[in-house]
Amino acid sequence: MISTPLLAEGDAENIHVYKSPSCGCCSDWVDHLEENGFDVDVTETTDLNQIKIDAGLTPALASCHTAFVGDYVIEGHVPASDIQRLITEAPQATGLSVPGMPLGSPGMEVGDRKDHYKVILFNETGQTRVFSQYN
Repeated sequence: MISTPLLAEGDAENIHVYKSPSCGCCSDWVDHLEENGFDVDVTETTDLNQIKIDAGLTPALASCHTAFVGDYVIEGHVPASDIQRLITEAPQATGLSVPGMPLGSPGMEVGDRKDHYKVILFNETGQTRVFSQYN
């Protein structure tokens, strides 16, 4: 039997997601997190821009939903495995982002199509580096 949950049962990490009430891909990303052992709280809002500004996100890092886990910001369709790695490694950073909405990222699955995308680690001064990349 193959098991893929990232977090052992009872060790679920809480993540709070802010998303539009009408966004299906955001709901699919929440499902991805739950399937990988995260305890997800969701707040639906129509004022995501203010949440992004308050979180220190620049337009270049923006995507469709914003989440918070511990002291980190998670923007967009970041794979659960990268969030777990962020928590484990605990770098001095503001958070992770998958800018835009690349097809094939968690929550953005469309058949076999998989765009190349990068998960970006960013800090409060605007510095970024590639944390991981896919496809």
